[in-house]
Amino acid sequence: MRRVALVSLVTIAACAAQDRPAPQASAPQNAEEATQADRCGATRFIGLIGTPADQIDRASLPAGARVLTPDMMVTADFRGDRLNIIVGSDGKVGSLRCF
Repeated sequence: MRRVALVSLVTIAACAAQDRPAPQASAPQNAEEATQADRCGATRFIGLIGTPADQIDRASLPAGARVLTPDMMVTADFRGDRLNIIVGSDGKVGSLRCF
């Protein structure tokens, strides 16, 4: 009887181990991690750096992308997949970040 119970437990444990999902890479927790992982596709738009902000074709940007100027108020929510185009006080794109 004990042997049957032991075999049953081993079988159940083996099945349970197979049903676990594969471990996922951890999601970025902040803008620095998301930008390093290029979660928002910023590298595709690297050519915008140095471009005057008023010359950016916003239709070519991904949905949800933001062009952020120095005097602009923005939400503080974190979305690692959102492209943020940071404009300097000179009116030109200074950097691209994911947040």
